[in-house]
Amino acid sequence: MRTLNLGILAHVDAGKTSLTERLLHAAGVIDEIGSVDDGSTQTDSLALERQRGITIKSAVVSFVVDDITVNLIDTPGHPDFIAEVERVLSVLDGAVLVISAVEGVQAQTRVLMRTLHRLRIPTLIFVNKIDRGGAQYEPVLGAISEKLSREIVPMGSTAGLGTRGAFATAYTEADAGFASALVDLLSGHDDALLAAYVDDETTISYAQLRDELAAQTRQALVHPVYFGSAVTGAGVDALIAGIRELLPASEGDTEGPVSGTVFKIERGPAGEKVAYVRMLSGTLRTRDRLRIRGDEEEKVTAISVFDRGSAVRHTSVAAGRIAKLWGLGGIRIGDAIGVSRTPAPEQQYFAPPTLETVVVPCRAADKGALHLALAQLAEQDPLINLRQDDIRQEVSVSLYGEVQKEVIQATLANDFGVDVTFRETTTICLERPVGTGASFEIIAKEPNPFLATVGLRVDPAPVGSGVEFRLEVELGSMPFSFIKAVEETVKETLQQGIYGWQVTDCTVTMTHSGYWARQSHSHGTFDKSMSSTAGDFRNLTPLVLMSALQQAGTRVFEPMHRFRLELPADVLGPILPVLARLGAIPQTPVVRDSAGVLEGEIPADRMHALEQQLPGLTRGEGVLEYAFERYQAVRGTIPSRPRTDHDPLNRKEYLLQVVRRVGGRREGV
Repeated sequence: MRTLNLGILAHVDAGKTSLTERLLHAAGVIDEIGSVDDGSTQTDSLALERQRGITIKSAVVSFVVDDITVNLIDTPGHPDFIAEVERVLSVLDGAVLVISAVEGVQAQTRVLMRTLHRLRIPTLIFVNKIDRGGAQYEPVLGAISEKLSREIVPMGSTAGLGTRGAFATAYTEADAGFASALVDLLSGHDDALLAAYVDDETTISYAQLRDELAAQTRQALVHPVYFGSAVTGAGVDALIAGIRELLPASEGDTEGPVSGTVFKIERGPAGEKVAYVRMLSGTLRTRDRLRIRGDEEEKVTAISVFDRGSAVRHTSVAAGRIAKLWGLGGIRIGDAIGVSRTPAPEQQYFAPPTLETVVVPCRAADKGALHLALAQLAEQDPLINLRQDDIRQEVSVSLYGEVQKEVIQATLANDFGVDVTFRETTTICLERPVGTGASFEIIAKEPNPFLATVGLRVDPAPVGSGVEFRLEVELGSMPFSFIKAVEETVKETLQQGIYGWQVTDCTVTMTHSGYWARQSHSHGTFDKSMSSTAGDFRNLTPLVLMSALQQAGTRVFEPMHRFRLELPADVLGPILPVLARLGAIPQTPVVRDSAGVLEGEIPADRMHALEQQLPGLTRGEGVLEYAFERYQAVRGTIPSRPRTDHDPLNRKEYLLQVVRRVGGRREGV
């Protein structure tokens, strides 16, 4: 049987969880359709999800369509939980992007579609809620074409829009206009099809057009659009037929080497770690031993495979399937199972969190429990970027928004019994080098107290490239473990630059290296004071790197959001000065009749203030959408972030810290 791993993505409240329920019901997996409002859906299983009526964690369910097992992954729609969506993207064969027929294309819809397009994930579009008042057909198609992709084709017509009896009718071979629309769309990507049509249009059969539509959809070149209602079931059968016909299901190489990727981590009832894995090839069995990282092996103690609903215990899981694995205590999100089939760059599909806050336990005695609880939450969501401030004895987390903060607070209280408050939320900036800087320290030469030679050069790199470590020294000039220690320490050190922000978009090149080989006393006792260790390189690297970075200089960049504001035309005048005071960069407003639309950019840390002022400025009629757009160089006062450790630029304090950490084992430290 073939397998299709399918993601359901949408802006919050577009109806994707309701669509998941309808698909499960149509496939015979459930007898009754659950309600998001009642908290009775299959995929919103967390108590918080049921209380709030939103999806917080991605969830997997399975159903069968003819000879295809569909593993359906329901993802959060709220932008505060975009990290959950990011982790799912790497395991998808295809996606259904859900859009409301009433609200149309929204901010998160555009973010999601841009990413699906960039990753070339085959995507169908389902326009939901045709039974709701205000539902539209042509305007929504126009918005999809304008804002998401021009490579679309509607797969049917609608009638009774905005009423409970609204329905969708799939186009067939008898609809001449549909065949013509297919030719227009598909010939843009197939010169042979265009030539054949121009030569003699009668030679192209409807079956050929459907085959070509499937081929181009599977290549993510075109996006069929379906209309319907998850609540009434209208148009859902046509969508299921499209999933079966147009998206790329496969059998997978069950006899190949074991290979998979971990996209989700959760904790079981007894606190055990459970890993969600999508198998890429081979067959994994219980009691198999896996090397996840390094040399240690761990044994798979249990496997549950998603099959016709929820996960069912099995003795094995084969290529193409999604399973839950037990026994892998050291596993992390993004880890490869078995043979890595793809290079593993630290790729991020969406913008990183732009906010952070300090988490404070209400009871001082809960400090240890809080750190343990946050560490477990970081297993499930690494992007919260847990930061321990050893100087102030505080812990902070990164956030996408205030809703995520509320969820973290409720989770800590409900699941871990730890009540917390938060300090004021602040914006996360970043630093980029503005020039080139270099520094080096030579072994056994003052003022270097470590048995290591390290030289580093910092150069600016293109925006979005991250941090790259290169060598200008011979790979065999010293043990690889020492070079690896330098590389790892470079990336750790760049978490806090000159102004305390993470440094990115730079190349760090190792220009000098040297060490003292392992030496012993005459009686054969190894003497650390005479021999270089990886610790020497880890301790020296921050001093050299920060000296080079200071020479290069850095500029601080703040996150900018793109906003779209719908409001009464008569309040456009009063709102423009407010936007100016908030540092926004508005575009020219568009006014139609009594309504206006204003788009532009605004610093992320001013967005909350705009949200608070908007109801009063627009008589409660303003509708605001926003999403991260880019980073912009800070103008005026440069914000700094308190360091969480001792600054390598303060050499004396840094060396005192090293002495405390290593016990002064190095003479001269």
